[in-house]
Amino acid sequence: MKMKKFGGTERTVYDLVKPIADQFGYSIWDVSFEKEGAYWYLRVFIDHPDGITIEDCEKMTRPVNAAVDAADPIAQAYVLEVGSAGLERELNQPWHFEATLGMEVRARAIRPVEGVREWLGVLTAYDAAQITLQPEDTAEPVTLALADLSYVRRYVAVEF
Repeated sequence: MKMKKFGGTERTVYDLVKPIADQFGYSIWDVSFEKEGAYWYLRVFIDHPDGITIEDCEKMTRPVNAAVDAADPIAQAYVLEVGSAGLERELNQPWHFEATLGMEVRARAIRPVEGVREWLGVLTAYDAAQITLQPEDTAEPVTLALADLSYVRRYVAVEF
């Protein structure tokens, strides 16, 4: 797993929308600019300690759209989406891991590591090369190289 690097467009948009998010009390979890099929999508993922509602996304959409339109950093047509980072958000920035220390995460390996491909546990340590999880079902912590992982995501158990 590689840490996500903001491209020029993503960095520019992040810099444009961060003051707007700060004004509303949100944080920007991620910005992505990707082509899917025939369309380009600019996605701004927001977060708040109390969670994000559809009303929060609506509140951010107009000022984000105005700021990006005024700066005009994107040459081609695109679809703007402002949304929640989600409960099971992907960790792809160093500060994501730092913010998630002590929380439960799911890590998935590219290929099995010692016969195991997926782990669930509390994130107890992180550095630029590896993470350490404390699985619920074992006494021993598990240290995994980030290079061996396809993703690490927050995990939230849902009970019905």
